[in-house]
Amino acid sequence: MTQRKGAPSTQRLPLDSAKVIATAARIADSEGLDRLTLTRVADELGVRQPALYRHIGGYDDLLRSLSLQGREILAQRLADAAVGLSGDDSVAAVGHAWRQMVRDHPGIYAATDRYPCAGDEELEAAVEWVLAVLGQTLRGYDLTEEDRVHAARALRSAFHGFSHLESGDGHPLPHDPEDTFDRLVQLLCAGIQRLSRKPQMSAEVTG
Repeated sequence: MTQRKGAPSTQRLPLDSAKVIATAARIADSEGLDRLTLTRVADELGVRQPALYRHIGGYDDLLRSLSLQGREILAQRLADAAVGLSGDDSVAAVGHAWRQMVRDHPGIYAATDRYPCAGDEELEAAVEWVLAVLGQTLRGYDLTEEDRVHAARALRSAFHGFSHLESGDGHPLPHDPEDTFDRLVQLLCAGIQRLSRKPQMSAEVTG
């Protein structure tokens, strides 16, 4: 039967891996990673579950794709936040950018903890990108290369841990998470300054 001119097309757009992953990411972020299943993705796309296997290797493969996407989004957010800043201001900016990324993409971020990156070159490279951005954040401090590496790892551990607790309501009331995070940044910066061969002067001292 010939379609009437001007009538909306009922033909589906071709399915591909990017569309499957994007749909999974949307479900994970809006409903939670634990609600993500292949059946749920297939229903959202209006296809039968077996159709997904032409584009992904299965649930674990989908989870891997989300964890890779999460790390890539995170690294880019951190890099953007640090532009034009140095020292303590840079550390604070990337810390807040980390928290905001988790708020914007809770499901995708959760996937970074669900799929191991060890032995996976692409995932390991994504982790190294995050660490490289954190290392660049520390260029305003006069650190040895070894100290910069350890400080970048410490920042990653601290920001990940805080964000993980925050996303799961792990910070008990009545303490304000904003105040706690600000103090965490102060502690981190004080520790980095202690390692620095040229300690930064605080705004109170220089002002």
